[in-house]
Amino acid sequence: MWATASPSTNRLLVGGWAVAAVLWSVLMYLLPGQETVPFHFIWIGLALVYGFTRWRAAGMVTALVLVTAVTGYILCHHAALGQIGWEETAEVPLMASTFGVMVWHVNRRNLALGEVQRLAEAERRRLEVHQLFVRLASHELRTPITVARGYTELVRAAHHDETTLEDTDVVLDEMDKLARITQRLVTLMQMEEPYPLRPTDLDLELLRIARRWEPTADRLWYVHSDIGTGMVNSERLEAALDCLIENAVKFTRPGDRIELVGHGDASGWQIRVVDSGAGMTPEEAAAVHAWIPRGRTATGTGLGLAIVRSVVQALGGQIHIETAPGRGTTVTLSVPTGPAGATTLTAPVTALAQ
Repeated sequence: MWATASPSTNRLLVGGWAVAAVLWSVLMYLLPGQETVPFHFIWIGLALVYGFTRWRAAGMVTALVLVTAVTGYILCHHAALGQIGWEETAEVPLMASTFGVMVWHVNRRNLALGEVQRLAEAERRRLEVHQLFVRLASHELRTPITVARGYTELVRAAHHDETTLEDTDVVLDEMDKLARITQRLVTLMQMEEPYPLRPTDLDLELLRIARRWEPTADRLWYVHSDIGTGMVNSERLEAALDCLIENAVKFTRPGDRIELVGHGDASGWQIRVVDSGAGMTPEEAAAVHAWIPRGRTATGTGLGLAIVRSVVQALGGQIHIETAPGRGTTVTLSVPTGPAGATTLTAPVTALAQ
């Protein structure tokens, strides 16, 4: 008579209502002139049970016909005996109509919920396929990249003419780019997975990241931070800052300045990555904001900015870029959470490392 994911619960609810409806019907018959309360209990109980369970159309129609027939007969019987007025029998079609309207709304709700569940399931499957594709593609790419790089280095070692060295330099450089793209694809997919936030000393975290980068590029590295402790995932934050620092290194020259600046106040904290490099034109800056690849990232794909956005947005923050040709670029990560235990750290990285 009804269909739902919990048949035992349905049977219990409907069976309980059926027993109660029989008792209320007996009271209606035995209490002429006072049948209003049991009459409405029958209909209210039917409406509640229908709302909490899933009925087949045949079961709903059968229950509606039975309740209408029983309550209608009792009221008509009392009216025929002169115990109540005939106008009171109008309550039967009125309640049946009200129940019909409720059934229509419940069916609309069930259809809407079913569509939402269908779309959610389709989206879940789409995301699973997308994640599986990226992970498998990234995994499968690593092996041929490694093999190709090994053979390229063998060719380079066996031939010392200038043309071969120049050609192999190009090949190795392109393989490095492909390897970075592969790694960023994996990192970007990992960003979508849940991860814990822990209290982290962001001042020391910025210093650690800058120290790690210092040996890789001949730049003037500088860190200034007074954030103190913040709730972040250090691995995700490091991945985001690595993307910004990599771009800063790419578009600066030896001797240029790269700064990591942190500031915290009552409204939250900010981390700025500042470089004194070539900067960007307004068109290039707009393309970066809109994630339109125009060669302004180390990989040329825009995946780095996507990683940064994923990390910052997960913290409820925003990204802001200030740049001008010949004046460098400043990328600001703003997170609206208050600092705790703020301290001030200011010094060149080299001096702090000593």
